[in-house]
Amino acid sequence: MKKDHDYSVPLARMYGENRFDDRVMRERLPKTVYQELKAAQTGVRELSLQAAEVVADAMKDWAIERGATHFTHWFQPLTGRTAEKHDSFISPNSDGTVLMEFSGRELVKGESDASSFPSGGLRATFEARGYTAWDVTSPAFLKDDGSGVTLYIPTAFVSYNGDALDKKLPLLRSMEAVGREAARVLGALGDTGSRRVVSCVGAEQEYFLVEKELFGERLDLMLCGRTLFGASAPKGQELEDHYYGQIPDRAAGFMRELNHELWKLGVPAKTQHKEVAPNQFEIASVYSSANTAADANQLVMETLRKVAERHDLVALLHEKPFAGVNGSGKHVNWSLAADGANLFEPGADPFSNLRFLVFTAAVIEAVDRWAPLLRATVASAGNDLRLGANEAPPAIVSVYLGDQLTDIFERLCSGRVSGTDGCGELEMGASTFAKLPRDLSDRNRTSPFAFTGDKFEFRMPSSSESVSTPVAILNAAVADALSDFADRLEASKDPLADAVALVAASWREHRRVVFNGNGYSEEWLREAAQRGLSNLRTTPEALPELVSPEAVSMLGRRGVMSAAELGAVHQIELERYVKKLVIEAQIMIEMAHRWIAPAATETLGRLARTAESLTRAGSANPTISDLLVTVGSGLDRMAAHADDLERRVSTVRSRAEEEPQVQARQVHDVLVPSMAELRAAADALERVIPRELWPFPGYTELMYRI
Repeated sequence: MKKDHDYSVPLARMYGENRFDDRVMRERLPKTVYQELKAAQTGVRELSLQAAEVVADAMKDWAIERGATHFTHWFQPLTGRTAEKHDSFISPNSDGTVLMEFSGRELVKGESDASSFPSGGLRATFEARGYTAWDVTSPAFLKDDGSGVTLYIPTAFVSYNGDALDKKLPLLRSMEAVGREAARVLGALGDTGSRRVVSCVGAEQEYFLVEKELFGERLDLMLCGRTLFGASAPKGQELEDHYYGQIPDRAAGFMRELNHELWKLGVPAKTQHKEVAPNQFEIASVYSSANTAADANQLVMETLRKVAERHDLVALLHEKPFAGVNGSGKHVNWSLAADGANLFEPGADPFSNLRFLVFTAAVIEAVDRWAPLLRATVASAGNDLRLGANEAPPAIVSVYLGDQLTDIFERLCSGRVSGTDGCGELEMGASTFAKLPRDLSDRNRTSPFAFTGDKFEFRMPSSSESVSTPVAILNAAVADALSDFADRLEASKDPLADAVALVAASWREHRRVVFNGNGYSEEWLREAAQRGLSNLRTTPEALPELVSPEAVSMLGRRGVMSAAELGAVHQIELERYVKKLVIEAQIMIEMAHRWIAPAATETLGRLARTAESLTRAGSANPTISDLLVTVGSGLDRMAAHADDLERRVSTVRSRAEEEPQVQARQVHDVLVPSMAELRAAADALERVIPRELWPFPGYTELMYRI
């Protein structure tokens, strides 16, 4: 059911009305408490319980004034989704009345039963205590849904022993690590005025929209979020006419409500457009600190689903809902800001911008050192369906800089001073157009990690997953490189001169990871191998990098994740990979036996009756005979593949006690090929079985009905 919205309210007045943000805190908190909270947000001091009591009271009053009856500690367990347990504000009196209460202790710390969340061995199932701790850096907000208005408090989720059981805590640790090392480098370069360096993120969220009614008719979409069967539509994306095309009215109405809901939450939704595949769209948010951006992206995904349902649509966030057309990713734009100033802004003369060159060199070095680890952070069963195809970055992690910036580093490395520094202006060839300033680099859509003018775009993350882990590991990798830079510069008698030598030396050692060409080409696969770059094509190949001795040492050294926490994430991701593919295989078997086989059998019956009738009439039709053979042999082939897959699933399940890594490789090697064979057989049947007998909506209906 659609919500009634007053779209006449000016955006500037409506924006953030459901968020307990800095503006609200200034209005409602005593100045001393507000200043203490701001100091806690920047890590200068810990918030006292007395101040927390005042904040909690103000937060409660603000929420109740807007109709709230409950509050919840909102956290992000290792499922990659969000979790919440609601408590009401009421406190009964002996006379039968109630008080509305919310204490500082309830704000700062909550307790949740952690037994049913994945822990990867960090605790036994019977050890159920888990704590949620208020994240003072991310604003609380209100959500109005079927349960009423609820106050949501962003929190970290930890075990009884303090181990991270969530995605947020490692991200916060990584932000402190990269901020600390970046400040050291700035100080060594003579910038002693910068007080705080923050990693910033802007996430681009891709998704598909399908009719809710059609969605409900497909078991695979309902349970997996993607089509396990489906013959290609006669028209896909071949004409390249969908990207940036006119948004249909129905989708536009959905987007209007989506934006309205997000803006009220203070989520800075900025861009919306059609994506490459039919019925595929994108929404992107403005840059903010990595932590709040990660929270905002979770809200984007949740709100996408809820608003779509109110419009009788379903938002598909899976990485590959449809075969044969582009899948969905989540491009993560990343940068560092020192007191709000972007450290990757090249300026008018990037060759002379030492700060820019130093920090860019550190990122290149970090990606080269930790490319396999970065690849592991985006590994999943869904992402395996898109990475490496001609629609998404290859599984080989490389950095795109563009020819001009690459030339600057080469000149710096060789000691040359000649070359072209300016970006120049773009001549349009018509006097009616003004001259346009040219960016420092072009865009390369085939690059996994691309410099895009004043930031880097990590294009490998999954559309359905949290951005927290990829960003946390990226922050840690860059912090590690910056720490080495800072050690050398702080020990130098002439830091500025040595910084130039440092950048040159780093470039010589790590420029192998820079590639400005076509990442989809076969030539690049061969060249990358010659350069010694890893090509981890599948999740079972990539995930062990999370627990390599080098990764464990680096992430422990940076204080981002302990060996135990990394081991837990590794185990959870392997188990999730296995479970997802086993579930998908079981659903394919059920759909084949219960729906596709009966449809094929009914088709055979129709064809046989028709053939018999024509024979009696003395007008046998060879086309009917050919169809009988095609459908009959197709049914036999599909049934054989379904039976084979069923046997393989049984084999996999019988070996469930084996190590997760062994199970994952077995699932990939044993189940995935069999699933592909079953799909090919079923899709061939779909092409010859009459539409009225085919048991599911096909690709044409799913991708062209909105």
